[in-house]
Amino acid sequence: MSEFLIIATNILLFLTLYMQVLLLFTFFEKKNVFANTGGGKQTELQRYPIVTIIVPVFNEEKTLGGTIESLLSLDYPKDKLDILVVDDGSTDNTKTVANAFKSHPQVRVFSKTNGGKHTAVNLGISRAKGEFIGCLDADSFVDKEALSRIVRCFEDSQVMAVTPAIKVHTPENILQEMQSVEYNMGIFLRKVYGSMNAIHVAPGPFSIFRKEVFDKLGGYVKAHNTEDMEFAMRMHKNHYPIANVYDSYVYTVTPKTVVALYKQRLRWVYGFLANARDYKGMIFNKEYGNLGMFTLPAAVVSIFAALFFTALALGRLLLSVTKKIMEIQAIGIPWRLEWPHFDWFFVNTSETAVVVYALSLSTLFVIFVGKKLSGESMKPHISMLYFFLFYGIIAPAWLFKAVYNVAFNKKTKWR
Repeated sequence: MSEFLIIATNILLFLTLYMQVLLLFTFFEKKNVFANTGGGKQTELQRYPIVTIIVPVFNEEKTLGGTIESLLSLDYPKDKLDILVVDDGSTDNTKTVANAFKSHPQVRVFSKTNGGKHTAVNLGISRAKGEFIGCLDADSFVDKEALSRIVRCFEDSQVMAVTPAIKVHTPENILQEMQSVEYNMGIFLRKVYGSMNAIHVAPGPFSIFRKEVFDKLGGYVKAHNTEDMEFAMRMHKNHYPIANVYDSYVYTVTPKTVVALYKQRLRWVYGFLANARDYKGMIFNKEYGNLGMFTLPAAVVSIFAALFFTALALGRLLLSVTKKIMEIQAIGIPWRLEWPHFDWFFVNTSETAVVVYALSLSTLFVIFVGKKLSGESMKPHISMLYFFLFYGIIAPAWLFKAVYNVAFNKKTKWR
């Protein structure tokens, strides 16, 4: 059994490191591609098409005003903006907040009975005037240049959708600081996946689509409460490319408590696994390029690898504690306590340990690259320490639960 664990550990560590290194090599190999989709001084757009931005909202009275104001502050011709706020049956003062902006000619407000985010977005799509249609969650805020940078990407007629770079809005505690590191890594990953035409989710905060995509593929469906993920997979199923602009910044309010984060990530991971099951024919299918041959398999492997290493670590911890208890029972509690100290002689230099060190260094490098892409200082920040200390402890909780829910067909809730 121990030999099996050693082999499985080495295989999963190698695969994880391989995926990490491949992403880094892709990043450096395609730097010229990145230069064309973000960064540096922006030239004037050739034309300014009408863009519809849909804001689906349910009980977001505290953040909706800031969301709409950020859209009105976009560095984009106001007569080319079509902002649709769709109230999905809110029970607080959301509708009052939305109606306060009706004096702006760009803003239209619609109300409907509660049916879920996908129904609110679909209503907006049916009323859209724009050549391009996007969505902005009511807890997110756009940088003033975000839209013009994305529209510029559509000058390539092959591009059918563009995703932005999502950052954490004003982190206020350790949990949000930790998430800011994760989101910066996400900027790196989305940029690399964009260059590979392998983006598997077009997130709610400010992904923009050509209107013809909805005309041909239809609107959103519930899709396990991850409609943005399902729609991206549907696009790839029909060979519609999704690009990314790494400096089109969008700021989103992230969970402040462990419970809220757990619920959000459980929905995300469950949604990915359930949608991957629905689109299983795309996995390891050459027809779908890097998405089918790399992104989807890598995402699935990473989830189960994390669960395997967590179980392995817990098993070793339990074994160590049991051994210590047996020692105390045999010889009693030692009167003299020896504090742990570092000695280079005892550094583990086995093949497995070397791979772990390499994986840790590559992860650290990805974090710094993500910081650079997000426009932040390259100096080390305390949030990086929080990420390494705490993320690996809490993430397995929602990973285990998501796998369990998918295996036993138990649905997750939105909130």
